[in-house]
Amino acid sequence: MSSITADQDLYKTYILTDGSARLEVVPERGGIVTAWQVGGKDLFYLDAERFTHPDLSVRGGIPILFPICGNLPDNTYTHNGQTYTLKQHGFARELPWEVIDQSTEDGASLTVGLSSSDRTLADYPFEFKLAFTYRLQGNTLTIHQRYTNQSTEVMPFSAGFHPYFAVSDKSQLQVEIPGTQFYNQVERATHDFSGSFDFTADEIDAAFGNVTAQSASVTDAAQGLKMAIDYDPLFSTLVFWTVKGKDFYCLEPWTAPRNSLNTGENLTHLEPGASLEATVTMTVSF
Repeated sequence: MSSITADQDLYKTYILTDGSARLEVVPERGGIVTAWQVGGKDLFYLDAERFTHPDLSVRGGIPILFPICGNLPDNTYTHNGQTYTLKQHGFARELPWEVIDQSTEDGASLTVGLSSSDRTLADYPFEFKLAFTYRLQGNTLTIHQRYTNQSTEVMPFSAGFHPYFAVSDKSQLQVEIPGTQFYNQVERATHDFSGSFDFTADEIDAAFGNVTAQSASVTDAAQGLKMAIDYDPLFSTLVFWTVKGKDFYCLEPWTAPRNSLNTGENLTHLEPGASLEATVTMTVSF
């Protein structure tokens, strides 16, 4: 049995349910998923205090990254000889999205959209339309994306997700990522990956470029669950990030590495009038 309801608190929250699974989406706060529960277990971390401050980025749920992933040097890039400014991870996670559609057929799904505006054009001179559908089906959350270029020129971009998974004991995590090396953003150095991280470090920020498979997972022995993420080949980079003393880890699928808007590395170029579709799926098993 599936249902969709809405609750008005600080922000209007859409609540999707399918069996024992529950998903909360807040369109006006960056189109973000703020909570996912299966069988009463909270799967996402959310910093509730930061969430109440619209001037702060949300730490928790699934922030949307567009039109860049990561940061740019001095937060700037150049297009056609003009310099523009974009903050880390872009503006999609900061802007209000609108509800486009909802359905309770084949699970519960909610589609939210974001279009270019004077605000976005000042920092990113391309007209676009995004439509993301969150579909909850039992233990699986699917995020279907459609990116449309409404400009008269080719639109370069990268996109991704920054899910914050709840964890109680990081030493009990077993990470499976399809890569043998990662770039440590903290140390600015490349390391071989043996299948584990040093969770005593103050921060882990590991970017795996050109991943060799379209699936990754983290097994949390302390909670007795496994979280698997499947993603289309468009997503060439996986980032594992966590901070000491915080009850979360992030496993982030990106279509390109940081600074790709300047370097061009794995950058997506969408022709005028064209659309691109992609899917990311998260499945929890106990």
